[in-house]
Amino acid sequence: MHILLLGKGGQVGWELQRALAPLGRVTALDRKSPGPAEAPELRADFSQPEQVAALVRAIRPDVIVNAAAHTAVDKAESEPDLARALNATTPGLIAQVAAELGALLVHYSTDYVFDGSGTAPRDETAATGPLSVYGRTKLEGEQAIQASGCRHLILRTSWVYAARGGNFAKTMLRLAAERDQLKVINDQIGAPTGADLLADVTAHAIRTVAGGRHDLLGLYHLVAGGETSWFDYARFVIEWARERGQPIRVAPEAIEALPTSGYPTPAQRPLNSRLDTRKLREGFGLTLPPWQHGVERMLTEILGRE
Repeated sequence: MHILLLGKGGQVGWELQRALAPLGRVTALDRKSPGPAEAPELRADFSQPEQVAALVRAIRPDVIVNAAAHTAVDKAESEPDLARALNATTPGLIAQVAAELGALLVHYSTDYVFDGSGTAPRDETAATGPLSVYGRTKLEGEQAIQASGCRHLILRTSWVYAARGGNFAKTMLRLAAERDQLKVINDQIGAPTGADLLADVTAHAIRTVAGGRHDLLGLYHLVAGGETSWFDYARFVIEWARERGQPIRVAPEAIEALPTSGYPTPAQRPLNSRLDTRKLREGFGLTLPPWQHGVERMLTEILGRE
């Protein structure tokens, strides 16, 4: 099996390089880093849709895993054309090439395709209603892939983090060591989901579909188990670090809950990011661990390195 991984340099892409390796030959590309040893000149710049489509057509992979995206949610509001190229136009063209080649396309999407109303977890049949350029362009990408007729797996997720690169937990630890008081949003609810979990589930899903379970193709929700707010997520991280002797300055009672309305941003965030993962769990026979497990593992890794 020849797998083409696009967006290898991101948090999910980095973990995918590890998780996909046992499945076959992996060609991993992004827009900056050199390509594989045999073709270091290869690049996949999603701001150039036709070039990426031609690249995929030339490589002729059996599986395409697209981890590339415009994920700077606020910045997307001021550069909608670039966001659309990265999140919708290029994935749509890749899907058309996948259909021509008979390749499987795996693509990642987001809870931002919903309007965040209510308190119930949304399943894959729920009505969409994105609030931001990021959400709208990610939804357009989903629709383009579905319209292409290619064999595909679209995995919607939320609140992605990894030990590599920046993340919310690292920011909270830094601020907690510098400040006497913190204010954190408490009315956005979701499930912090590790890039490693996304990568491992992706590999399992590819292996299952490649083994003949074509009935499992389609759209799925993939997040860690449970739910939390950014406020409770921050408290969990800070207290975990405090208990292990990390230099935490802020007192527990000095972490203040703040509504989203008190922290305006260019892009509107959904308040309810709960996703129902029943379809994925039952279809692929998976157990998705509580979000705390992945966060503790990530904290152990980053604090152990520092």
